[in-house]
Amino acid sequence: MNIRYSKPSTMMKCWSTLIGRFIMLAPIRTVSTESRRCPLLTVQPCRGMVDEKFQVVIKNLLPNQEVTLHSLHQSEDKDCWEAFGHYISDEHGTVTVAKDESLGGTYEGTEQMGLLWSLRPVPGSRPAIRLRKTNLLTPMVVNISVYSGHTSQGFSQTSALATTVTERWYMAPGVQRVDIRENGVQGTLFLPPGPGPYPGVLDLWGGSAGLIEYRSALLASHGFACMALEYTTPAKLKKTDVNNTYFEKAYKILQNHPLVQKDKMAMLGLCFGSAITFSMTAYSSVIKPQCCVCISGSHVVPVDKCIFEVLEDMKRRMGKVPVNEDNHLIHRDTILPIPSDPDLKVDAGRIKCPIMLVNGTDDQNWATVESAQDIEMIMEKAGNRHLLTVFTYPDAGHLIEPPYTPHFRATNVLLHKKEKVVMLWGGQTKPHAYAQEDSWEKILAFFQEHLYSSNFKAKL
Repeated sequence: MNIRYSKPSTMMKCWSTLIGRFIMLAPIRTVSTESRRCPLLTVQPCRGMVDEKFQVVIKNLLPNQEVTLHSLHQSEDKDCWEAFGHYISDEHGTVTVAKDESLGGTYEGTEQMGLLWSLRPVPGSRPAIRLRKTNLLTPMVVNISVYSGHTSQGFSQTSALATTVTERWYMAPGVQRVDIRENGVQGTLFLPPGPGPYPGVLDLWGGSAGLIEYRSALLASHGFACMALEYTTPAKLKKTDVNNTYFEKAYKILQNHPLVQKDKMAMLGLCFGSAITFSMTAYSSVIKPQCCVCISGSHVVPVDKCIFEVLEDMKRRMGKVPVNEDNHLIHRDTILPIPSDPDLKVDAGRIKCPIMLVNGTDDQNWATVESAQDIEMIMEKAGNRHLLTVFTYPDAGHLIEPPYTPHFRATNVLLHKKEKVVMLWGGQTKPHAYAQEDSWEKILAFFQEHLYSSNFKAKL
């Protein structure tokens, strides 16, 4: 078969030329993958302990894109708390909170946990509120979102680029919670997972706190049988019942529990709880701890009678408590100057176990730094200064709590006569957050050394 190829006609040549020119001149339509990117926000671990750091990473952003990371938590009181930081993604479109700087917001700089420790009430919230977890069988749920641009308000009216949820727990899996109602003593015992026995810690909060459990639950999660003691709730306790004997009974209940090591006991106090710890450790013939920790406390409040009589004596000695321009009570100077009369303070020279003091220089509730200096002089003179460890944190306030929890400079307080006031606690947010993180690590190490180590013996 013969196949002949003919030359293209003139008309066909013209069409080919026109089509070629059209193809060259027509714009080429492409689909941008960048315009369809979906930012990926991750928090690891998504479920963790409140004193555990998490990793927050945003991927699939545009290079050098401005974004705002925002955290939101609704408390058990139905109050909303938020924190946020302004970031710029790197050349790969990624923000890594642990290594990238926040350029503004409720925190600045490279702050891995800033989305938690800088939480504050959303605009329009009730004044002077405090965030506390009461139901420890449920987690603290925090929503973390990323928004386009650098914004500082109107988050609820703006669509987020991505959102995820993280859970923060005070109770580790396997920790047991046990109500204590025994021999007139009221409290809550938290037992670590495992067969035991464990070292025991008696946990005392301040004079207006009531029964606060979350610190005890967290200590149990670290291997200590910890009992949160209730001693300032007038509706449940008769005034005459809360005296030195009450604390001694509580100590023995914890010590005699079958899952507690009798010879590995400690006390932990905050504020007025520290005053009780000082007094019991120095004078009680029953309470003989292996170590104790006093946070934001003073020895200028000897607890030698009924608690409510002690509080009344304090009130009489203090006289009229000054207030600042916001009408917040400032208790700090009411125990100054530190008295020279030994009858007006605990004799720290009688303490025979290692003791750690944790204080902030901006404590506006008690003169804790001056108290620590006087305690040190007393113990130096008595020959037991070697038992004392003091950590003083610049610009930290009174309420030094577990790490990554919010800072409260002033909050509502219900005094023992049901009088509602706003108390100034002091502290600046960022240094206070550092104090909480660092002191918690040191407290755990202190308890670990003196309660789990079998080689330590106090040199007296």
